[in-house]
Amino acid sequence: MWVIFIGFVLTMLAVDVIALGGSRAHKVSLREAAAWSVVWVSLALAFDFGLWLYLTETIGREAATVKAMEFLTGYVIEKSLSVDNIFVFLMIFGHFAVPPQYQRKVLLYGVLGAIVMRIIMILAGSWVVSQFAWVMYLFGVFLVITGLRMLVSNEQKPDLENNPLLKLAKKLLPFTPEFHQEKFSFRQHGKRVFTPLLLVLILIEISDVVFAVDSIPAIFAVTTDPFIVFTSNIFAIMGLRALYFLLADMADRFHLLKFGLAFVLMFVGLKMLIVKWVHIPTDVSLMVIGSILCSAITASLFVTRHKNH
Repeated sequence: MWVIFIGFVLTMLAVDVIALGGSRAHKVSLREAAAWSVVWVSLALAFDFGLWLYLTETIGREAATVKAMEFLTGYVIEKSLSVDNIFVFLMIFGHFAVPPQYQRKVLLYGVLGAIVMRIIMILAGSWVVSQFAWVMYLFGVFLVITGLRMLVSNEQKPDLENNPLLKLAKKLLPFTPEFHQEKFSFRQHGKRVFTPLLLVLILIEISDVVFAVDSIPAIFAVTTDPFIVFTSNIFAIMGLRALYFLLADMADRFHLLKFGLAFVLMFVGLKMLIVKWVHIPTDVSLMVIGSILCSAITASLFVTRHKNH
Protein backbone atom coordinates (compact mmCIF):
# COMPACT_ATOMS: atom_id res chain seq x y z
CA MET A 1 0.00 0.00 0.00
CA TRP A 2 2.85 2.38 0.82
CA VAL A 3 4.65 1.69 -2.48
CA ILE A 4 1.47 2.03 -4.54
CA PHE A 5 0.51 5.29 -2.85
CA ILE A 6 3.97 6.88 -3.23
CA GLY A 7 3.99 5.86 -6.92
CA PHE A 8 0.55 7.45 -7.30
CA VAL A 9 1.75 10.67 -5.61
CA LEU A 10 4.77 10.98 -7.94
CA THR A 11 2.61 10.34 -11.00
CA MET A 12 -0.02 12.90 -10.00
CA LEU A 13 2.63 15.50 -9.16
CA ALA A 14 4.07 15.08 -12.67
CA VAL A 15 0.58 15.43 -14.20
CA ASP A 16 -0.13 18.45 -11.97
CA VAL A 17 3.11 20.18 -13.05
CA ILE A 18 2.32 19.70 -16.74
CA ALA A 19 -1.37 20.65 -16.35
CA LEU A 20 -0.61 23.84 -14.41
CA GLY A 21 1.87 25.25 -16.87
CA GLY A 22 4.76 22.84 -17.31
CA SER A 23 8.15 24.55 -17.42
CA ARG A 24 6.92 27.91 -18.72
CA ALA A 25 5.88 30.95 -16.72
CA HIS A 26 2.12 30.70 -16.51
CA LYS A 27 -0.67 32.47 -14.66
CA VAL A 28 -3.11 29.84 -13.44
CA SER A 29 -6.68 30.80 -14.32
CA LEU A 30 -9.63 30.51 -11.96
CA ARG A 31 -11.14 27.80 -14.17
CA GLU A 32 -7.94 25.72 -14.05
CA ALA A 33 -7.66 26.12 -10.29
CA ALA A 34 -11.32 25.17 -9.73
CA ALA A 35 -11.02 22.12 -12.00
CA TRP A 36 -7.89 20.88 -10.24
CA SER A 37 -9.36 21.53 -6.80
CA VAL A 38 -12.29 19.31 -7.74
CA VAL A 39 -9.86 16.70 -9.09
CA TRP A 40 -7.82 16.59 -5.86
CA VAL A 41 -10.87 16.38 -3.58
CA SER A 42 -12.40 13.69 -5.81
CA LEU A 43 -9.16 11.69 -5.77
CA ALA A 44 -9.03 11.88 -1.96
CA LEU A 45 -12.62 10.65 -1.65
CA ALA A 46 -12.00 7.92 -4.24
CA PHE A 47 -8.89 6.83 -2.34
CA ASP A 48 -10.88 6.69 0.90
CA PHE A 49 -13.54 4.53 -0.77
CA GLY A 50 -10.88 2.27 -2.29
CA LEU A 51 -9.20 1.98 1.12
CA TRP A 52 -12.53 0.99 2.65
CA LEU A 53 -13.13 -1.68 -0.02
CA TYR A 54 -9.63 -3.11 0.40
CA LEU A 55 -9.76 -3.17 4.20
CA THR A 56 -13.27 -4.66 4.16
CA GLU A 57 -11.83 -7.68 2.38
CA THR A 58 -8.77 -7.95 4.64
CA ILE A 59 -9.82 -6.90 8.17
CA GLY A 60 -13.63 -6.77 8.03
CA ARG A 61 -16.24 -4.10 7.35
CA GLU A 62 -16.45 -2.64 10.87
CA ALA A 63 -12.70 -2.06 11.20
CA ALA A 64 -12.54 -0.81 7.60
CA THR A 65 -15.26 1.75 8.29
CA VAL A 66 -13.31 3.03 11.31
CA LYS A 67 -10.14 3.46 9.20
CA ALA A 68 -12.02 5.13 6.34
CA MET A 69 -13.66 7.56 8.76
CA GLU A 70 -10.27 8.31 10.33
CA PHE A 71 -8.86 9.14 6.90
CA LEU A 72 -11.81 11.41 6.05
CA THR A 73 -11.63 13.26 9.37
CA GLY A 74 -7.87 13.65 9.10
CA TYR A 75 -8.20 14.91 5.54
CA VAL A 76 -10.81 17.51 6.53
CA ILE A 77 -8.60 18.73 9.40
CA GLU A 78 -5.49 18.96 7.23
CA LYS A 79 -7.38 20.53 4.32
CA SER A 80 -8.93 23.19 6.55
CA LEU A 81 -5.61 23.99 8.25
CA SER A 82 -3.96 24.31 4.83
CA VAL A 83 -6.23 27.32 4.20
CA ASP A 84 -4.19 29.14 6.85
CA ASN A 85 -1.12 28.49 4.69
CA ILE A 86 -2.87 30.27 1.84
CA PHE A 87 -3.37 33.47 3.85
CA VAL A 88 0.36 33.48 4.65
CA PHE A 89 1.31 32.71 1.02
CA LEU A 90 -0.79 35.66 -0.13
CA MET A 91 0.94 37.94 2.35
CA ILE A 92 4.41 36.75 1.27
CA PHE A 93 3.66 37.13 -2.45
CA GLY A 94 2.11 40.56 -1.82
CA HIS A 95 5.05 41.74 0.28
CA PHE A 96 7.55 40.88 -2.47
CA ALA A 97 5.15 41.90 -5.28
CA VAL A 98 5.61 38.54 -7.03
CA PRO A 99 3.89 38.57 -10.47
CA PRO A 100 1.10 35.92 -10.70
CA GLN A 101 2.86 34.05 -13.52
CA TYR A 102 5.90 33.43 -11.29
CA GLN A 103 3.98 32.19 -8.24
CA ARG A 104 3.27 28.74 -9.70
CA LYS A 105 6.90 27.57 -9.61
CA VAL A 106 7.48 28.77 -6.04
CA LEU A 107 4.36 26.93 -4.86
CA LEU A 108 5.46 23.76 -6.66
CA TYR A 109 8.78 23.74 -4.79
CA GLY A 110 6.91 24.65 -1.63
CA VAL A 111 4.61 21.63 -2.02
CA LEU A 112 7.54 19.29 -2.71
CA GLY A 113 9.38 20.63 0.34
CA ALA A 114 6.25 20.25 2.46
CA ILE A 115 5.82 16.62 1.38
CA VAL A 116 9.41 15.76 2.39
CA MET A 117 9.05 17.56 5.73
CA ARG A 118 5.71 15.89 6.47
CA ILE A 119 7.17 12.44 5.78
CA ILE A 120 10.01 13.09 8.25
CA MET A 121 7.72 14.60 10.91
CA ILE A 122 5.04 11.91 10.57
CA LEU A 123 7.53 9.05 10.90
CA ALA A 124 9.21 10.76 13.86
CA GLY A 125 5.86 11.59 15.48
CA SER A 126 4.53 8.05 15.02
CA TRP A 127 7.64 6.61 16.66
CA VAL A 128 7.47 9.06 19.58
CA VAL A 129 3.75 8.40 20.17
CA SER A 130 4.27 4.62 20.05
CA GLN A 131 7.13 4.82 22.56
CA PHE A 132 5.78 7.51 24.89
CA ALA A 133 1.98 7.59 25.17
CA TRP A 134 2.07 10.67 27.43
CA VAL A 135 3.31 12.75 24.48
CA MET A 136 -0.32 12.87 23.29
CA TYR A 137 -1.14 15.08 26.27
CA LEU A 138 1.71 17.44 25.32
CA PHE A 139 0.28 17.58 21.80
CA GLY A 140 -3.14 18.40 23.27
CA VAL A 141 -1.81 21.25 25.41
CA PHE A 142 0.20 22.58 22.45
CA LEU A 143 -2.86 22.62 20.16
CA VAL A 144 -5.07 24.37 22.74
CA ILE A 145 -2.40 27.05 23.28
CA THR A 146 -1.91 27.40 19.51
CA GLY A 147 -5.66 27.85 19.01
CA LEU A 148 -5.85 30.47 21.75
CA ARG A 149 -2.86 32.28 20.25
CA MET A 150 -4.57 32.31 16.84
CA LEU A 151 -7.66 33.91 18.41
CA VAL A 152 -5.65 36.61 20.19
CA SER A 153 -3.19 37.44 17.42
CA ASN A 154 -5.61 37.00 14.52
CA GLU A 155 -5.02 40.45 13.05
CA GLN A 156 -1.29 40.60 13.72
CA LYS A 157 0.97 40.17 10.68
CA PRO A 158 4.46 38.67 10.99
CA ASP A 159 7.40 40.96 10.24
CA LEU A 160 8.83 39.33 7.12
CA GLU A 161 11.80 41.66 6.74
CA ASN A 162 13.12 40.81 10.21
CA ASN A 163 13.00 37.04 9.73
CA PRO A 164 16.42 35.71 10.96
CA LEU A 165 16.86 33.23 8.09
CA LEU A 166 15.98 35.89 5.55
CA LYS A 167 18.53 38.27 7.05
CA LEU A 168 21.17 35.52 6.99
CA ALA A 169 20.43 34.70 3.34
CA LYS A 170 20.80 38.36 2.37
CA LYS A 171 24.16 38.54 4.13
CA LEU A 172 25.56 35.37 2.59
CA LEU A 173 24.22 35.61 -0.96
CA PRO A 174 24.23 38.40 -3.60
CA PHE A 175 20.64 39.31 -4.53
CA THR A 176 19.29 41.32 -7.45
CA PRO A 177 16.54 43.88 -6.73
CA GLU A 178 14.34 42.60 -9.58
CA PHE A 179 12.90 39.25 -10.69
CA HIS A 180 14.44 37.40 -13.61
CA GLN A 181 11.50 35.41 -15.00
CA GLU A 182 10.90 32.30 -12.84
CA LYS A 183 14.59 31.82 -12.01
CA PHE A 184 15.88 31.63 -8.47
CA SER A 185 19.40 32.46 -9.68
CA PHE A 186 21.30 33.24 -12.87
CA ARG A 187 24.77 34.26 -14.05
CA GLN A 188 25.46 37.98 -14.31
CA HIS A 189 28.89 39.19 -15.49
CA GLY A 190 30.27 35.71 -14.84
CA LYS A 191 29.00 35.56 -11.23
CA ARG A 192 26.06 33.64 -9.78
CA VAL A 193 23.45 36.03 -8.41
CA PHE A 194 20.08 35.29 -6.80
CA THR A 195 16.65 36.79 -7.37
CA PRO A 196 14.02 37.84 -4.77
CA LEU A 197 12.12 34.68 -5.79
CA LEU A 198 14.61 32.66 -3.71
CA LEU A 199 13.75 34.77 -0.64
CA VAL A 200 10.07 34.08 -1.30
CA LEU A 201 10.79 30.33 -1.51
CA ILE A 202 12.70 30.43 1.79
CA LEU A 203 9.72 32.07 3.52
CA ILE A 204 7.29 29.60 1.92
CA GLU A 205 9.35 26.65 3.20
CA ILE A 206 9.58 28.22 6.68
CA SER A 207 5.79 28.64 6.77
CA ASP A 208 5.40 24.99 5.70
CA VAL A 209 7.46 23.90 8.70
CA VAL A 210 5.47 26.12 11.07
CA PHE A 211 2.13 24.80 9.82
CA ALA A 212 3.35 21.20 9.89
CA VAL A 213 4.14 21.66 13.59
CA ASP A 214 0.46 22.58 14.12
CA SER A 215 -1.19 20.08 11.78
CA ILE A 216 0.77 16.88 12.53
CA PRO A 217 -0.20 16.82 16.25
CA ALA A 218 -3.80 17.62 15.24
CA ILE A 219 -4.21 14.49 13.15
CA PHE A 220 -2.71 12.29 15.88
CA ALA A 221 -5.87 13.12 17.83
CA VAL A 222 -7.79 11.23 15.14
CA THR A 223 -5.45 8.31 14.52
CA THR A 224 -1.90 7.15 15.23
CA ASP A 225 -1.84 4.88 12.16
CA PRO A 226 1.17 6.19 10.16
CA PHE A 227 -0.40 5.25 6.80
CA ILE A 228 -3.65 7.13 7.51
CA VAL A 229 -1.74 10.14 8.88
CA PHE A 230 0.58 10.18 5.88
CA THR A 231 -2.03 9.73 3.14
CA SER A 232 -4.50 12.29 4.52
CA ASN A 233 -1.68 14.83 4.92
CA ILE A 234 -0.30 14.28 1.43
CA PHE A 235 -3.72 14.55 -0.24
CA ALA A 236 -4.32 17.87 1.55
CA ILE A 237 -0.88 19.21 0.57
CA MET A 238 -1.10 18.09 -3.06
CA GLY A 239 -4.28 20.07 -3.53
CA LEU A 240 -2.80 23.16 -1.86
CA ARG A 241 -1.48 24.79 -5.05
CA ALA A 242 -4.81 24.58 -6.86
CA LEU A 243 -6.65 25.78 -3.74
CA TYR A 244 -4.31 28.77 -3.47
CA PHE A 245 -5.05 29.95 -7.01
CA LEU A 246 -8.75 29.33 -6.43
CA LEU A 247 -8.91 31.48 -3.28
CA ALA A 248 -6.19 34.03 -4.12
CA ASP A 249 -8.58 36.68 -5.44
CA MET A 250 -11.24 36.23 -2.77
CA ALA A 251 -9.30 35.33 0.38
CA ASP A 252 -10.44 38.58 2.02
CA ARG A 253 -13.99 37.23 1.96
CA PHE A 254 -12.97 34.40 4.32
CA HIS A 255 -11.10 36.40 6.96
CA LEU A 256 -13.25 34.94 9.79
CA LEU A 257 -12.19 31.43 8.79
CA LYS A 258 -9.03 31.85 10.89
CA PHE A 259 -11.23 31.99 14.01
CA GLY A 260 -12.87 28.74 12.91
CA LEU A 261 -9.45 27.11 12.46
CA ALA A 262 -8.48 28.28 15.95
CA PHE A 263 -11.57 26.61 17.43
CA VAL A 264 -10.82 23.43 15.44
CA LEU A 265 -7.32 23.28 16.94
CA MET A 266 -8.69 23.86 20.45
CA PHE A 267 -11.37 21.17 20.00
CA VAL A 268 -8.80 18.66 18.75
CA GLY A 269 -6.44 19.56 21.60
CA LEU A 270 -9.18 19.10 24.21
CA LYS A 271 -10.12 15.77 22.63
CA MET A 272 -6.55 14.58 23.18
CA LEU A 273 -6.50 15.82 26.78
CA ILE A 274 -9.75 14.09 27.85
CA VAL A 275 -9.30 10.85 25.88
CA LYS A 276 -8.53 8.88 29.06
CA TRP A 277 -11.93 9.77 30.54
CA VAL A 278 -14.13 10.61 27.53
CA HIS A 279 -13.79 9.03 24.09
CA ILE A 280 -15.23 11.18 21.31
CA PRO A 281 -16.01 8.96 18.28
CA THR A 282 -14.38 9.88 14.99
CA ASP A 283 -17.71 10.52 13.23
CA VAL A 284 -18.73 12.92 16.02
CA SER A 285 -15.38 14.72 15.70
CA LEU A 286 -15.94 15.03 11.95
CA MET A 287 -19.40 16.56 12.50
CA VAL A 288 -18.10 19.03 15.11
CA ILE A 289 -15.17 20.12 12.91
CA GLY A 290 -17.43 20.39 9.86
CA SER A 291 -19.94 22.50 11.80
CA ILE A 292 -17.21 24.86 13.07
CA LEU A 293 -15.79 25.36 9.57
CA CYS A 294 -19.19 25.81 7.92
CA SER A 295 -20.18 28.36 10.57
CA ALA A 296 -16.92 30.30 10.07
CA ILE A 297 -17.31 30.31 6.27
CA THR A 298 -20.97 31.37 6.46
CA ALA A 299 -20.17 34.15 8.94
CA SER A 300 -17.30 35.37 6.74
CA LEU A 301 -19.49 35.55 3.64
CA PHE A 302 -22.31 37.26 5.55
CA VAL A 303 -20.02 39.91 7.10
CA THR A 304 -18.19 40.71 3.86
CA ARG A 305 -21.46 40.87 1.93
CA HIS A 306 -22.93 43.19 4.56
CA LYS A 307 -19.83 45.44 4.34
CA ASN A 308 -20.06 45.57 0.55
CA HIS A 309 -23.66 46.75 0.78
